[in-house]
Amino acid sequence: MRQSNKSRSRNKNNGNRRSMANAVNRVFDSAGPEGKVRGTPQQIIEKYMTFFRDAQLSGDRIAAENFQQHAEHYIRLLTEALKEQNERKEQNELQAASRKSERLDSSPENIQNTKDFNKNSSNESLVEQQQNVEEKTKSL
Repeated sequence: MRQSNKSRSRNKNNGNRRSMANAVNRVFDSAGPEGKVRGTPQQIIEKYMTFFRDAQLSGDRIAAENFQQHAEHYIRLLTEALKEQNERKEQNELQAASRKSERLDSSPENIQNTKDFNKNSSNESLVEQQQNVEEKTKSL
């Protein structure tokens, strides 16, 4: 019988940090002190903050602290996901701007201008070469 190698990762990222970009809209199951809470991070935060306020009003400081810590966990998760999402958005915008400028640089009008410049430059250098040859022949 073949033994399994538990240290071998089954996923392709090999232990790299997972992307949190989809965490904003992803539905989580949270096993909190009041039972299971299900929803997006924003919904879970609101639910735990409601539990926190209820516990605070009833005078249960320990339960209130517990609910507040649960809410803070999802606040951190949501903040990280939004930060990563904004970074990805900015990166995509920069890449799009870069592609747009490359397209403008390689437009037919710019290519023609470049060809004209190169043609004029080569004509000028030919004229300079001819003048140099004429000067050398005069000096002989």
